[in-house]
Amino acid sequence: MKCPFCQHDDTQVLDTRVSEEGDSIRRRRRCGKCDKRFTTYERIELVMPYVVKKNGSRTEYASAKLRGSLSLALRKRPVAAPAVDAAILSIEEKLLTSGQREVDTGYIGELVMQELQRLDKIAYIRFASVYKNFEDLAEFQDAIAEVGQDRKPRKG
Repeated sequence: MKCPFCQHDDTQVLDTRVSEEGDSIRRRRRCGKCDKRFTTYERIELVMPYVVKKNGSRTEYASAKLRGSLSLALRKRPVAAPAVDAAILSIEEKLLTSGQREVDTGYIGELVMQELQRLDKIAYIRFASVYKNFEDLAEFQDAIAEVGQDRKPRKG
């Protein structure tokens, strides 16, 4: 670690402490040349992959966009906010653990559909109708059959 005062690269760690939250390490250091002391912090840096859009452009991952898509599909559906938060965390965890530096919007869309299918079948159909660009009733019927919502005729 270089000294911020004289740029000498021989510094000594005097004290190491874990933060109260446990998410960083604080180190007190002393420069071997100028003898000045300074503090450094070590934190985990998680980098989300870039998103590759259909037109080939690349953009940074935005959690707000994911939340917006889920909220739109789940509008007026009986799904609690903690369940939505858990779904977002699950999707983001899959993106992080994929090890990929770039992911297609299609991959993210598939992850969203998996979570919506688990959370709420109607929200899943809503999202799928836009995501898969349904153009006729047969495609809706196929999606409904896919989630197992075919109902048996009621006895009258």
